Amino acid sequence: MAAGTSTHILRLPVSLKAAMEKLCKQEGTSINQFVVMAVAEKVSAMNTAAFFEERMGRGDREAFRRILGRDGGEAPGVGDEL
Repeated sequence: MAAGTSTHILRLPVSLKAAMEKLCKQEGTSINQFVVMAVAEKVSAMNTAAFFEERMGRGDREAFRRILGRDGGEAPGVGDEL
């Protein structure tokens, strides 16, 4: 076994395993690689959601409104107008 990895027994419904095997065959990847990538995608999605929830909690609506309500600087340049 490679350093930094571990082995886990995984129980899957037969239909899900069959679908995974079909996808792996189409993509030319191993079941192990498929599972690793699926777990990595899920961890990334959950970490991203947690990041934005934390950032949302630091938001300051009054500061946001002050910024939106302030006088503008320069007029839009050529091609920047709506």
